[in-house]
Amino acid sequence: MAKAITELIFRDDLFYSDKHTWAKIEGEFVKIGITDFAQDQLGEILFVELPAVGDTYKKNDTFGQAESAKSVSQLYMPLSGSIVEINNLIEDSAEYVNEEPYDKGWMIVVEYSDSDEIEGLLSKLEYRQQIIAVSA
Repeated sequence: MAKAITELIFRDDLFYSDKHTWAKIEGEFVKIGITDFAQDQLGEILFVELPAVGDTYKKNDTFGQAESAKSVSQLYMPLSGSIVEINNLIEDSAEYVNEEPYDKGWMIVVEYSDSDEIEGLLSKLEYRQQIIAVSA
């Protein structure tokens, strides 16, 4: 059973994409994962396929996938850039994506190539309103 919107976590220190990934800007790097809403919709995540360090992607490119008991879902880049780190922890323990999507469950770190793309991301409030509109 999916969580009610009031039970989902939306953090002020993150930006969100309309494809349900979050981005935490850390200087010239951005840490990326899937949102609490996305992990909740997927259900129990069994496996996460991540890219290799050095791979380069454009905004909205697929960078991997998450497999749950329900489905396999593509993971989308919120910003263009090159992968500098992957979270090896979730390759062995995918449950962290469900348990702590914003902390231990992060997926990749990217050196982003176009800071103007940050402007196109959603705030906590905008992302929350988007989910409410789609769920209504």
